[in-house]
Amino acid sequence: MFCCLWKSVVMWLVFLFYSILALLLLSIIVLPLSVLLFKYYVSKKRKSYNVLKTVAFFHPYCNAGGGGERVLWTAVLALHQKYPDYKIYIYTGDVDASPSEIIKRAHQRFNIVLPDQVINFVYLYRRKFVEASLYPYFTLLGQSIGSMILGVEALLSFQPDIYIDTMGYAFTYPLFSYIGGSKVACYIHYPTITKEMLTRVARRVITHNNSQRVANNPILTSFKLFYYKVFALLYSHVGKYSDIIMVNSSWTEEHVIQLWNCQLKTYKLYPPCDTEDLKKITHSKTDGPVKIISVAQFRPEKDHPLQLRAMYQLRQIISEELWDNLKLIFIGSTRNEEDEVCVKDMQDLCKHLSLENNVEFKVNLPYEDMKKEFSEGLIGLHAMWNEHFGIGIVECMAAGLIMIAHKSGGPKMDIVIEDPETCRNGFLACDEVEYAQTIKLILHLSQDTKTRISQNAVSSVDRFSMEEFKNGFLTFTQPLFKVMKKSS
Repeated sequence: MFCCLWKSVVMWLVFLFYSILALLLLSIIVLPLSVLLFKYYVSKKRKSYNVLKTVAFFHPYCNAGGGGERVLWTAVLALHQKYPDYKIYIYTGDVDASPSEIIKRAHQRFNIVLPDQVINFVYLYRRKFVEASLYPYFTLLGQSIGSMILGVEALLSFQPDIYIDTMGYAFTYPLFSYIGGSKVACYIHYPTITKEMLTRVARRVITHNNSQRVANNPILTSFKLFYYKVFALLYSHVGKYSDIIMVNSSWTEEHVIQLWNCQLKTYKLYPPCDTEDLKKITHSKTDGPVKIISVAQFRPEKDHPLQLRAMYQLRQIISEELWDNLKLIFIGSTRNEEDEVCVKDMQDLCKHLSLENNVEFKVNLPYEDMKKEFSEGLIGLHAMWNEHFGIGIVECMAAGLIMIAHKSGGPKMDIVIEDPETCRNGFLACDEVEYAQTIKLILHLSQDTKTRISQNAVSSVDRFSMEEFKNGFLTFTQPLFKVMKKSS
């Protein structure tokens, strides 16, 4: 019996030895050899192109209609005007939309006009691999690996001279830099992971990306913290493959430099807002309700439920007459079925809180209709914790709305000035009670005070204009185009 047991142990040890040996061979020989073969194949395919001077934007959701898409289209317009001899490509997963439909939507949503012949679309059919819904667990890692799968599809479809990621898919940078031989630039709206996310997990705070089950279990919390730390190391490594790093706010800049340690090639560039057009909006007195306008994509992190809870709190502290004359208008776009579910959940929460008579949802609203809502609004509302920047906030302020944003991230560091002694241009709040109290305060301000805050808001947004963005984008990316001129 002892002899049989010993044979079993030896067999398992031998099996373990060969398994480890196989893994070592895979990591030391097979994997690097596969990468080199893939690199050779891509290089050979690239030489077969007749097209010279190409720049490609990686933006799988280019038809979504959010702030990130405004960055994309403004950057495309700037490059086309500056470098008309370059062919511009866009990697997109919007396979259900034709090029003309995508360009038409960009015009309707952002008032940006692009000739059809300027852009070449490269359609990607594996966008599902970057959908969060595909990864109920290990979402960050799953989406990052998914972005590499999508990146491989993009690279096999077309290899550009210059690759610009405008959605923050950092795990694609080594693919295009090392294998594709492209110069790489990126525009980061929000770091995939931050030190604050690690802190919240360590403190066992319940959030949309840290469930109650994990937060209440010390073992699961420790495991998730370890996973986050490993992912942060991987994220910091791939980020270094970008030659030029542009970030959209002081908050994002601070976190990217902390994670990637690339201070010398990191530049702060506020995202573009159509401030000039929005500043022309005139507010006329109407007999309709007092409108509170909320502009943000319908995604969980935007925390629309906080705004609904704030309205519920507000109802408790203002008169019934004032409440009956109040309406919250949600304006935002949806990218996919997951976002549409988010809207449905919000509508259900409205009914649960008995707010349906005071709340409206306007999904994928055209630009001109949004301007009309702005002209009838008094207050702007935004509730995302640690919002990276907040284009919707700037749009509301440019239109003369009195803004209430979350006291964190970009709104606190770059946009909203609360000091009443100087030139207050808005308000900041942390929870539903503070939001409700601030709305009540604004409703009871004198007309002169409302006008002064509104004027301060309008005059403070020039630094976020489209022209400022275009000039900055061209300045920061210029070294990439200089290199291309020398090599050609």
